Amino acid sequence: MDTSVRIAAVLGPTLVLVTTSESLNLRVWHDVHPTVVYLNGLLFLIGGLIIVTSHSFWRPDFTALVTLSGWLLIVAGTFRMFFPTAQQLAAGLGTYLVIVSLFLLGLALTGHAFLKSWN
Repeated sequence: MDTSVRIAAVLGPTLVLVTTSESLNLRVWHDVHPTVVYLNGLLFLIGGLIIVTSHSFWRPDFTALVTLSGWLLIVAGTFRMFFPTAQQLAAGLGTYLVIVSLFLLGLALTGHAFLKSWN
């Protein structure tokens, strides 16, 4: 199994589960302590750096989604670490659009990874 497929096989289901749990539990971010936001950002940053340092391909295919996901994690993690006291997204159209977009990205990564691994 190549690197793109391995990363997608982990990242895809993770995105699906995280976005599902986030949408069901948005209220936990209402009064979250900045330390938790900072640690969340640290985990995002580490995950993104692992992806980008082991997989940095910008071909016009599935592999670019994996690399882009890594960079999105780096940006989100860095933002959360530098601005842990920033207002968290509340339930609303914008929040649910982000959640649905990440959920669909997770489904695409999962589907591609598992279809590739069966071939």
